[in-house]
Amino acid sequence: MIAGKRYYEDDDDAAREEAERFRAMVKEYFAMQGASSLQDFVPVLGMLDVGGANRRAIELSKKRNEWAQRLIDDHRSGKEQGRRTMVGDLLEMQASDPEAYSDKVIRALCLSIMQTGTDTSSGTIEWGMALLLKLNHPATMAKLRVEIDDVVGTSRLLDETDLPNLLYLQCVITETLRLHPIAPLMAPHESSADCSVAGYDIPAGTMLLVNVHAMHRDVSVWGEEAGTFSPERFENGKSEGKWMLPFGMGRRRCPGEGFAMKVVGLALGTLVQCFEWRRIGETEVDMAEGSGITMPKALPLEALYWPRPEMGPALNALCE
Repeated sequence: MIAGKRYYEDDDDAAREEAERFRAMVKEYFAMQGASSLQDFVPVLGMLDVGGANRRAIELSKKRNEWAQRLIDDHRSGKEQGRRTMVGDLLEMQASDPEAYSDKVIRALCLSIMQTGTDTSSGTIEWGMALLLKLNHPATMAKLRVEIDDVVGTSRLLDETDLPNLLYLQCVITETLRLHPIAPLMAPHESSADCSVAGYDIPAGTMLLVNVHAMHRDVSVWGEEAGTFSPERFENGKSEGKWMLPFGMGRRRCPGEGFAMKVVGLALGTLVQCFEWRRIGETEVDMAEGSGITMPKALPLEALYWPRPEMGPALNALCE
């Protein structure tokens, strides 16, 4: 959609290598964003680059820009002809307004969408599957599959137009984002002027973090079962008016919210529609949370899966 590229062709070694570089770059980006540094507490150390954080950030920025520039150059050279992509549209606008749509601006837009929307979406999908596979949640998986079979059927794959009709799927995703918001402290904000909040005096220029993780588990808002996975709490508007901030709010709200919900809905819904899932053994799924500016699982989810027999024709059609 952004660049007209697919990195998973079976026989394309170059594409696989490029995909690995991109994945490594995304992981490094989020690891650095969430890492603490001495200079955060002793700013003067930033001038000396103690620990090398500045150097690593500069090197990563160079790799990111080179990667994005290759996407632009491929479009400019005609390698992606015949496909309408975001990069292609931006290059068309560049022809009429080169200053507003410089290569630098196009690189920034591509990197913002691809890097902030890749790790976050995949992390939410992983948390969703982990919650569905927990020992005490088999009924949730079964209920979700019944809804998908009733709305979509088994003769074709779920698509974007089905999402508004899959109400329980939306409840599952929302409950996943409540329990495991992928950005638990949101993006850092800064107070633009001196202010007072809840009796605290906050000087201008103070970095402010919003603890969404704690808000989403506040028993005074969500009740004594705040820590329990229960998509039903969002059915029929039951939780309308309660604070849900996985994407922030106001003018700084994540602009990719709609796109992210579609990506997660399509991926999670398709995984449930097309495959049978089982845990590996009878051990409970490890739900420990990792660290970083995003909140991944501490241990990657491992599970057994196989195609549902009734979905065979639809899956085989993908290979034709």
